[in-house]
Amino acid sequence: MTTTPLSAPPPPHLLLVGASRGLGLALAEAFLMRGWRVTATRRGTPEDGLAELATRFPDRLMTERLDIACDAQIAALRQTLSGERFEMLFINAGTTNAQPDQPIGQVSASDFMEIMLTNALAPMRVIETLDCLVSPQGLIGVMSSGQGSIANNNGGQRELYRGSKAALNQFMRCYDARIGRSRPLALIAPGWVRTSLGGAQARFSIEETIPGVVDVLIAHRTKKGLVYRDYAGKDVPW
Repeated sequence: MTTTPLSAPPPPHLLLVGASRGLGLALAEAFLMRGWRVTATRRGTPEDGLAELATRFPDRLMTERLDIACDAQIAALRQTLSGERFEMLFINAGTTNAQPDQPIGQVSASDFMEIMLTNALAPMRVIETLDCLVSPQGLIGVMSSGQGSIANNNGGQRELYRGSKAALNQFMRCYDARIGRSRPLALIAPGWVRTSLGGAQARFSIEETIPGVVDVLIAHRTKKGLVYRDYAGKDVPW
């Protein structure tokens, strides 16, 4: 009597929003290296890093266009991906103003609206629109920052950026409460990393932090409720 060999389960699928460079690109590569399928978004045409990943992982990396500040593009992406189901949605969004050390009272209204939209409101709009594509037990995560911690803010500085990430954290707590803590949610503080946002003087390289971020996300997949953790898996004070 012959037996039919069992087919391997399909690899888990990640929807990664904001993956064209920096931390997002590194996250895409890290998940691909761990056997995941990745649908990665970028604002324009694929940049060199994402295009290179696509040649290395042609069967497991897909790319889509998305400007997270554009409601119409978010809605269009939901329609495009309507036949997919994801085990994880992660939003890598972060920007700052041209003069990040300005006291908040000196920040222009236009800068305030742009940073708060990109860092706090737009990620939540993405979640509210695309959470229907994530399996009921799937994880939804957002790249926050240790600078979003109110309890740890003893030195000030980067006030607009800090405020936008603190707002993001609060909005995620609201979302968690509204859905009844029914799925795993994660806010990630990746550390001060040498990227275009973190600057050349930052403490960590991308290679030192991103593997830890991936570990934290994967470990929390079996839990429910919201955590605010750094790349080493330590809880960040709210």
